[in-house]
Amino acid sequence: MKKPASLLMTSLVTSFAATLLATPAFADDVVSAISVSGEATISAAPDLAQIDAGVANDAKSAKEASDANNAAMGKVLLALKGAGIDEKDYQTSRLSLQPQYGQNKSTGASPVVGFRASNRVTVKIRDVTKVAAIIDTLVGAGANDIGNISFEVTQASKLLDDAREKAVADARRKADIYAKATGVTLGAPLSVSEGGAPMPLFKGRMAAAPMAAGGAAVAPGEETLAVTVNVSWAIKQGQ
Repeated sequence: MKKPASLLMTSLVTSFAATLLATPAFADDVVSAISVSGEATISAAPDLAQIDAGVANDAKSAKEASDANNAAMGKVLLALKGAGIDEKDYQTSRLSLQPQYGQNKSTGASPVVGFRASNRVTVKIRDVTKVAAIIDTLVGAGANDIGNISFEVTQASKLLDDAREKAVADARRKADIYAKATGVTLGAPLSVSEGGAPMPLFKGRMAAAPMAAGGAAVAPGEETLAVTVNVSWAIKQGQ
């Protein structure tokens, strides 16, 4: 049995009104926010040094070069051990044996005239006050290739805790400026995140160590570590 047109229209209007009442007010659910980044830095003296040291030997044959190089590196490793460096703190970083070429002017050829063997180790020094003495020990043991000296702060994350608090305060300062300029007030923080891994702005480094008789001159310097935080605050309309 078909419903009268008037009853059908009344049913449709009632259904539409119920739908409106059941629909959430999406505009009221939108949360406005001010999002800013805060930065802070902290300076600290390095407590770890790392050095690359090696020996290189030339000889007519590959075996002669290799044997001479093995003997030379053996003396270097013994010197490190004698200087109190733990075995876990030095590691071979490069080992090579390469032919050396000459020049035949009459034929233009480049014959093999000998071989060069080289061996490098990376050494960690956990007392930076001993860096110069360790370099002198390496040179005295026969190391003829020393460089890539770097320094770092091993407990950087713990040292940055104070900087993290300052970074949040810096973010709040900036947010207050934006809130005042736009006529709103800050509410509760909605999110806080650290912007990537804290990185050193400056890292003490010396490309090569001088091998003067008076001893190596080493300057550890100081590292400046930076941290960034991203903070969002809910905002309320100004009264």
